[in-house]
Amino acid sequence: MNLHEYQAKAVLDEYGIAIPCGRVVEDADQCAAAAGELGGGPWVVKAQVHAGGRGKAGGVRLCRSIEELTEAARALLGSRLVTYQNAPDGQPVSRLLVEETLPIAHELYLSFTVDRAAERVGIVASSAGGMDIEEVAAREPDRVLRETVHPVVGLMDYQGRNLAFGLGLSGGLVAAFIQLVKALYRVFMDKDLALLEVNPLVVTQDGRLLPLDCKMVVDDNALWRQKPFAAMMDTSQMDPKEAEAHAHHVNYIALDGDIGCMVNGAGLAMATMDLIQLSGGRPANFLDVGGGATADSVAEAFRIILADPKVKAVLINIFGGIVRCDLIAEGIVQAVQKVGVNVPVVVRLEGTNAEQGRALLANSGLAIIAAEDLTDAARQVVAEARR
Repeated sequence: MNLHEYQAKAVLDEYGIAIPCGRVVEDADQCAAAAGELGGGPWVVKAQVHAGGRGKAGGVRLCRSIEELTEAARALLGSRLVTYQNAPDGQPVSRLLVEETLPIAHELYLSFTVDRAAERVGIVASSAGGMDIEEVAAREPDRVLRETVHPVVGLMDYQGRNLAFGLGLSGGLVAAFIQLVKALYRVFMDKDLALLEVNPLVVTQDGRLLPLDCKMVVDDNALWRQKPFAAMMDTSQMDPKEAEAHAHHVNYIALDGDIGCMVNGAGLAMATMDLIQLSGGRPANFLDVGGGATADSVAEAFRIILADPKVKAVLINIFGGIVRCDLIAEGIVQAVQKVGVNVPVVVRLEGTNAEQGRALLANSGLAIIAAEDLTDAARQVVAEARR
């Protein structure tokens, strides 16, 4: 789950991490009051969307007067900001963060994530802050610094010093950087984050370290114990189908293909998508109904898939371990009857009560194509989509 910048910075503030002074506005008429609270300009106004590249897309603007600030707010609020990360449709802008400007001397990059190869929290830092870190890593790998944190002893001071010296910091900034990195590590661990990225982390001309921008991604699996974050979820930033699927506890991700997929189990879903691609097709979505799928959840998942106008055919691939194939078959029949399906549906059922499930589908009187195995199912659904 993504947080907006203003939400992420509020979390940093809770941990005593210094942040730029800012105010959130939802209406252009609030800009004058926000600017008054922040003091004399200029100010920076930032569109709050769950995407990077806002500056290049016109979502971050420098305003030297209240008139400029109000005009920028009117232009941004209610618009859809399109960046390289959310193209082509973009995301709606319903809030802005108005911040003080800072006298910047240097821009740095700092992030925390889970290093799955090392099975530890990994820290990445670079003196090339404010830039696309992927490009820096590809062109100038020596400018990317890394540390991994031992899960028992935690982040050590010497690791902070290694990063600080590698970033070219000296004097009092080294101690300030170590303190900041340790505080950010506490945030990462306490809040069950999957990503904490500060880009840029700025060194001001008066010798302060401040996160000019901050991105936080919360591990969805931890939302049951991070209830304040769960309440902060902004579904307007999600694909409408993904938002609806989340409300029904269905794992769904929209893709750009034309073959809808419904599978139980993430691994099986990935294998199904691979076989569709191998057979010459393109998946329209990732959808995992889970091991405890019911007839109702399958019917809802079917409706979400068919809400995508690009879908030309649907492949349902169910392996019945915990879930019973006859229940899945009931859900398929209910969905087809309720939604009014006008695209071919290919079904592969294997496992618990698979024979009963196939019998239900065969006796339903619906135009459902049965497949013998997964490879056969992928080939058939690709052929149907092309037809």
